[in-house]
Amino acid sequence: MITIKFGGSVINDLHPSALNDIKNLAINEKLVIVHGGGNEVTSVATKLGKEQKFIVSPGGIRSRLTDKETVEIYTMVMSGKVNKQIVQWLVQGGLKAVGISGIDSGLIRATRKSKLTVINDKGRKMIIDGGYTGKIKSVQSDLLKVLMGEGYLPVVSPIALGEDYEYLNVDGDRAAAYVAGSLRADKILFITDVGGLMEDDIVLRNLNLNEAKLMLPKIGFGMEKKVLACTEALMMGTKEAIISSGRISNPISNAIAHNEGTLISN
Repeated sequence: MITIKFGGSVINDLHPSALNDIKNLAINEKLVIVHGGGNEVTSVATKLGKEQKFIVSPGGIRSRLTDKETVEIYTMVMSGKVNKQIVQWLVQGGLKAVGISGIDSGLIRATRKSKLTVINDKGRKMIIDGGYTGKIKSVQSDLLKVLMGEGYLPVVSPIALGEDYEYLNVDGDRAAAYVAGSLRADKILFITDVGGLMEDDIVLRNLNLNEAKLMLPKIGFGMEKKVLACTEALMMGTKEAIISSGRISNPISNAIAHNEGTLISN
């Protein structure tokens, strides 16, 4: 069983071979796709006149500041526009794709963060209201198992259900990690717009879990969440995590074969 996370920045820029690559893989493997789409959320929110703000945690993790209006736009764009575009693309390729969100059947449950510690423009820590940002608590994967058991390919948008059943914005990479962990996936793939985790402009091909953890404070925005998600998936029982480019020929099978990208394993 393989979990694939498509980053929002690569969804519309995948190599033309990607669709057939997924189709071939689905013949013998059960697959779940989790997607991002933060850039599209920002674009739509801006058109609607809702300015988007971003914050940085003391650990260097960058995220969206999510108030009530923003979480509604986030849900609309992620579970509507982006999710259905991906499902349309997969169905066009002959796959039985089904688009769902973390809300459906209580798939992704999260705890609303009442307060957030952030680093301000002067480099100082400050406490702000957490808004509608969630910390993932659990993934109830029964629905995914039913769909896969009937030959469907679930495509999941990363919206979580809070303790008061409110919509919560959760990070797509970490949502994918929790989905993979819940399913005891053999592999999790993070398909992005770069060739893998880089150091001095060179792709690091192999890391173990401890090496990845030690590198986290030194990794830049965007990639830091993917590496963190890799470590979380591994600690939840996934055998290996791979970060690789979606812009190369046969991006999925090449990543699985360890021909491309960064492999992080136990």
